[in-house]
Amino acid sequence: MAFPVFDLHCDTADRLAWQTLPADLRAATGRDFYGPGDETDPDACRELARNRCHLSLQAVGDTPWAQCLACYVPDELSPEQAARFCDHVFAHAEAQAEKNADVVTLARRAADIRPALAPGRFVAVRTIENARMFAADLGLVARLAERGVLMASLTWNAAGPLASGHDSHAGLSPLGAAVLAEMERAGIALDVSHLNDEGLADVCRLARRPFAASHSNARAVCGHPRNLTDDQFRAIVDRGGVVGLNYCCAFLADGGTPGRVTFDDVAAHVEHWLELGGEDAVALGSDYDGCDVPAFLNGAQTMPDFQVLLVSRFGETVARKLCAENALAFFERVAAA
Repeated sequence: MAFPVFDLHCDTADRLAWQTLPADLRAATGRDFYGPGDETDPDACRELARNRCHLSLQAVGDTPWAQCLACYVPDELSPEQAARFCDHVFAHAEAQAEKNADVVTLARRAADIRPALAPGRFVAVRTIENARMFAADLGLVARLAERGVLMASLTWNAAGPLASGHDSHAGLSPLGAAVLAEMERAGIALDVSHLNDEGLADVCRLARRPFAASHSNARAVCGHPRNLTDDQFRAIVDRGGVVGLNYCCAFLADGGTPGRVTFDDVAAHVEHWLELGGEDAVALGSDYDGCDVPAFLNGAQTMPDFQVLLVSRFGETVARKLCAENALAFFERVAAA
């Protein structure tokens, strides 16, 4: 029997909701479908229970599984469009949770997650990737916290109204700093994945609560700018945060492809973080349905075999911390701060 999983990031909620987006929002993104090949079988990428995506209830099976279902907001959307987009994606995810209420728990607060992690149960946790909608209405922070959003990032790759990703070198804007403070007041954890180095430095200066990098790897192991430097990792650890191991091939190994990235490539990031004192800060952040992943991690159904490899390499205590315990403890610390 596989032990519990708490994955800090996937894009499955977007992929499942994309086909029912209002036409003007689809046009603004420039895409009629979210995932590659979805246009060939649209019916197979709409339902959480069974789909052609990396993540489904069928693929999860009996593994106790908590999942941060991110609403990924494309950079092409204005803050006003982003608010509508986010509402649509969350409404679809909430409807899917209700439709599968016999196995799905929709978390509204951190305290809901741990008690619901049981064999055959799936816990849906709402998060936001690129919360540019807060630039249109700062009051959305409190309203989305009330809706049950537990974590949000300020940007994706491009320069945005709140902060900038690694496509530029601007840090947090004054509005981004105000949004960070409002998120901390509302109890929404900050996710620093996709922030550039300048923005992360600003967060380290301004943040008062623990924060996460939901899906980022070690830059010392793979030099992609989306990965964290050792100093950045230590800063997250020192503040009680967590870092989610990203399965994206390009972030795991230089020149990585699904057929070439091995378990040793994945383990190298964990080993490096453990050497930096991160045993209580390493977590999972698969980025499922948002990237190309190694063949041996191609879908949630691979988790039991992955856990066997993790236990063999790191021991059961570290493997359990990595798979769920550290992420659970992080959200509980944020709630208590």
